[in-house]
Amino acid sequence: MEFGSMKFSEVIGQEEVKDRLKQMVKENRLPHALLLCGPQGAGKMALAMAFASYLLCKTHDEDDACGHCSQCAMLSKWAHPDLMFTYPVIRPAGTSSEHKMSSDDFINEWREMLTNGPYFTMNVWLQSMNAANQQALIGVGESDLLLRKLSLKSSQGGYKVNIIWLPERMNAECANKMLKVIEEPPTETVFIMVCEEPELLLETIRSRTQRIDVKRLDNGEIEDALVRLRGIDADAAHRIARAAAGSWLNALEELDQGNEKRLFFDMFVLLMRLAYMRNIKELKKWSETVAALGREKQRRMLTYFLRLVRENFMYNFQNPELVYMTSDEENFARNFARFINEANVIEMTSLLQRAMRDIGQNANPKMVFFDLATHIIVSLIRK
Repeated sequence: MEFGSMKFSEVIGQEEVKDRLKQMVKENRLPHALLLCGPQGAGKMALAMAFASYLLCKTHDEDDACGHCSQCAMLSKWAHPDLMFTYPVIRPAGTSSEHKMSSDDFINEWREMLTNGPYFTMNVWLQSMNAANQQALIGVGESDLLLRKLSLKSSQGGYKVNIIWLPERMNAECANKMLKVIEEPPTETVFIMVCEEPELLLETIRSRTQRIDVKRLDNGEIEDALVRLRGIDADAAHRIARAAAGSWLNALEELDQGNEKRLFFDMFVLLMRLAYMRNIKELKKWSETVAALGREKQRRMLTYFLRLVRENFMYNFQNPELVYMTSDEENFARNFARFINEANVIEMTSLLQRAMRDIGQNANPKMVFFDLATHIIVSLIRK
């Protein structure tokens, strides 16, 4: 499915935020900088793109962009001259250190990714850039580029909109330059920041934006979208919606059986079985396999492990309303959950959090994961 200009009607749920954004325009009190904050998969980017389309569309009504005027036609490939995207990028191997990386270096990959829709993760973007193990950042080349673009007049005689995806990934030099632009923006320029970790953003930038918190989606909204957009039957949609924990991305992952989460589930099961059997030799092989995944993937895997530890602990209370698991996870939990209990749940959580911190600090992954595996042996003994 290809997506053109994004309309509010295509954003899943979030009616309250949609109404608030449209009300700002209607009452002529649109701030020059918005900060959309919230968890992954709630639809922040979808809202930002729908709002940008709404602002740039010359014939929108009170509710939505028209979808067919000349402005919307330009937005169909996300190539409108008055819409700028800012996002984290990598420095490909062999790139001159003198070249300041910016969004323009990956604009074709970005637009191609957006044609698949506004719900995506950093992992999807890293794959689009062929990033391997590299971290993606917004550097000073970006702020320099933006300053040049914003100095030009609006091509279509209306708003100029800059969507900044994950502004918390700006380095210090870029953030300070961006602060000056946000403090004194050109007329009719709107910055829409899409942020997942606002505490990592400069306080001075946060204080100059109007923050809108985008909440997790309701189970009913996800359920309805699965039935309406994906043709899923009601029972399956209900289970997937509960396991999705308010994230449309999680819901889509559940639909994809060959997905990353399947790998993580298998690695969790293998780790726990080998640790229970105290099979050091195979645990060493396990840690070497995981060490080859790349740091971003390792951190996502550890986040998944933390969730499964919590779900298995809650499973022991025999209250289905407290448990959010897929059928595969629940089948495993029937026999395994008793091994996660009051005696070891805090310790096991701490072990996984420490591994996540060490991976984030570029520790040797083989050592980190073998250390984790051996400590889990001890933790399981406390059952």
